[in-house]
Amino acid sequence: MSETVVIFRNDRTVWKDCFALFPELPSDEFGNFCTAYQHVGQHCAADYNGCIAQSDPATPAEYADLFTELERRGYILTVHPRATPEMHERRCRIAAERRGAALAQRLASVAR
Repeated sequence: MSETVVIFRNDRTVWKDCFALFPELPSDEFGNFCTAYQHVGQHCAADYNGCIAQSDPATPAEYADLFTELERRGYILTVHPRATPEMHERRCRIAAERRGAALAQRLASVAR
């Protein structure tokens, strides 16, 4: 399995929950949203820029439990402080590849 880029943040709300952003993993067909993960609720879609604007960086001590939980789920994690433009481009490229594969599959089933 390949490594997954992750960014750990702390929500600024009353709950102060730690969450993980996966800037390279699309959660919609166009890659506008990335995948996120939290202890309660687990995987969901996230607006990367909105999440960054409304949260603070998490320290290794703050995200240790979440890191362990993700590793138990099979992730091999590479922690980064912020996403780069290349990470966002990769997310969009993966989404486009998935759209292309889904279209090819639909066309193949119609042709049968």
